[in-house]
Amino acid sequence: MLIDFVPLSPVFLLRRLRHSRRPPAAPPANVAVGIARLGGSSAFIGKVILLGTTNSGICFPNILKINNVDNSGIRFDTGARTALFMFYRNPSADMLLKESDLDLHLIKKVSCFPMILICDFLPWPSADAAREGIKSIWEYADVIKVSEQEISFLTGGEDPYSDEVVYNKLFHDNLKLLVVTEGEKGCRYYTKVYANITLVINWRKGVKFHGRVGGFKVKAVDTTGAGDSFVSGLLVHLASNLDIYQDEKKLKEALVFANACGAITVTERGAIPSLPTKEAVLDFIPKGNEQPHYLCLIS
Repeated sequence: MLIDFVPLSPVFLLRRLRHSRRPPAAPPANVAVGIARLGGSSAFIGKVILLGTTNSGICFPNILKINNVDNSGIRFDTGARTALFMFYRNPSADMLLKESDLDLHLIKKVSCFPMILICDFLPWPSADAAREGIKSIWEYADVIKVSEQEISFLTGGEDPYSDEVVYNKLFHDNLKLLVVTEGEKGCRYYTKVYANITLVINWRKGVKFHGRVGGFKVKAVDTTGAGDSFVSGLLVHLASNLDIYQDEKKLKEALVFANACGAITVTERGAIPSLPTKEAVLDFIPKGNEQPHYLCLIS
């Protein structure tokens, strides 16, 4: 958990922190609240600081609770920091979560548990450490969401718009779906379907397909939490259909929904306060909306 300082005016100086909102936030918490806002079921497991009755660590579980997120997996630490931005962190409470802190009963309640990897560079002491740490769990992921900048970072500066770079440098045998977010331009999707196509080409194990789903242009006020909101929208669809990556039409619909979630979020300040409801997203998407996409098959 960290604290976002959200300026209430366009001109903001760090020394004038009183002129800001300070909502507790963190990518996993934002995603959990986003899922709940969209009508899904979610829970949060993590550790926050316990220091005084007015500390943000006390507020955080309540914020999750009022947003219909199961907060029974939260543990408290009495000596760590609450992370602010990308500094004042070492060590923050979330870095001190141990295996013994995990609520196994809560974990067993989960009906589907795909491994989702969202790149986050904040916890790492250096770029090399971030790259090494992220890649150490890369091949355990079923679904990966990255941005164009993150592709460049992870591949050592290779072209983030190249489909071949994505498949050759980022895709692995266990990966079901990789999504590249591109802001208002939308997103690209890459998947590998092991289908039974022996009647067509009997020496292939399956096909890979990828494409693009257009985004929505809005007046951005604060981009904090846009990626987390996108992930929430995607996970709500994934939870209801774990094989969605095998159906391009349904996958495309899910990504249109996720793009809309992200677009709505940037129109307000703060991450959690701006996460949309399912009704807001459906109202936002134009009726009969058809996003352009391109299909490519690679053997």
